[in-house]
Amino acid sequence: MRYRSESPFQNARLLTAALALAAVAGTTPAQADEKEAKGLLKAMSDYMTTQESISFEYDTSLEVVTKQHQKLALASSGTVALTRPDKIRVTRQGGFANVEMVFDGKMLSILGKDANLYGQTEVPGTIDHLIDALRDKFHRPLPAGDILMSRPYDELMPHVIDVKDLGSGVIRGEECDHLAFRTNDGVDWQIWIAQGQSPYPCRYVVTSTKVPGFPQYTIDIRSWKAGADVAASDFSFKPPEGAKERKLNELPDTDELPELFSVK
Repeated sequence: MRYRSESPFQNARLLTAALALAAVAGTTPAQADEKEAKGLLKAMSDYMTTQESISFEYDTSLEVVTKQHQKLALASSGTVALTRPDKIRVTRQGGFANVEMVFDGKMLSILGKDANLYGQTEVPGTIDHLIDALRDKFHRPLPAGDILMSRPYDELMPHVIDVKDLGSGVIRGEECDHLAFRTNDGVDWQIWIAQGQSPYPCRYVVTSTKVPGFPQYTIDIRSWKAGADVAASDFSFKPPEGAKERKLNELPDTDELPELFSVK
């Protein structure tokens, strides 16, 4: 357990003292913090890489900043079950969409449950390949796709220019290591990693610093299971009765940012 102050005022005083000490001692404390933070992230990545099967539930908050500078948050929840290297099932339910995505290593299937419409396309390859294709080709990024890749550390670190170890935080009773990163492409991100033998990501926050209002995306992970604790999953897709097939780009409001919020 790492030290965590209960008072924001006490935190402010401690931060002031720490900055004063850092000024006297040079850059060594910052370098030590950076090394430790990278080590904690690498440990999480190594843990994720070795897990053949993973399942969890999640809650997300996607912030939108209007032209009137009003910040709005779109909330959704869902589930993820995956078996490496090439099978994954994801569900997401929000105020605008109730979606299921299934990938069996060859075929990607997306179902809009409320509209009872589905689309399919061939995307042969691994989960890593699917995540890249969803982002770059289909413009439907997978929630927290970076941390679901086979080597999260390699995906997260290339553009990082600043690293901070912010100590401990508690999320839903789970004590976590809180790390903050800044990149050279206008993105800040934070991650809370569970302490102990299973260093899974409890929370992941991405902030767009080049967009007015600094909107951010937050995913909270709960009910984490890995390895033998994961229940057997069926990664085959069976369209529900009466469902009609459409092209993927014709499925209505399956994205976390629905057309209602598109820029006019």
